[in-house]
Amino acid sequence: MKNQKGFSLVELLVVVIIIAIVAAIAIPNLLSSRKAANESSAIGSLRTIHGAQATWYATSGGNTTYAASLADLGTAGLLDPVLGGATQPAIKSGYSIAGSAAAASGTTPASFCAAATPQSTGATGTGERTFGVGTNGVLYGGLPAAAPTCGTGGSLTPGSATVIQ
Repeated sequence: MKNQKGFSLVELLVVVIIIAIVAAIAIPNLLSSRKAANESSAIGSLRTIHGAQATWYATSGGNTTYAASLADLGTAGLLDPVLGGATQPAIKSGYSIAGSAAAASGTTPASFCAAATPQSTGATGTGERTFGVGTNGVLYGGLPAAAPTCGTGGSLTPGSATVIQ
């Protein structure tokens, strides 16, 4: 009988089982890393929107108003085409990002807010927390039960969300 070389069926099954175990460990970590990256992107987008609104207020708003929409900021060249494009709310990195503003009226100063909400939550979702920023530049974040909300009058209601440093 010739000397046969190769792997036996048992050896191949052991290798397949080892690969399956490594995949079972790695995939949940990969999903949680993707969520963390999406949440960081949402926070960065809100910081960008705050800076764009501050620039609008100082240069275009005559110190009495903020841009009424993210599309206005995009038209002025203050936001990238994803955030300031024609499609609103903007969809970026698995988050829906929308904003509103209110002009100064009497003794009420002008204000704005923007919020980022995950498109889906759960084990395979795009994020878990909702984020918001207001005129004062303070970023808030919280789970859906404690999420900050952006009102139509440009006011941010932080609810029981926590401040993000």
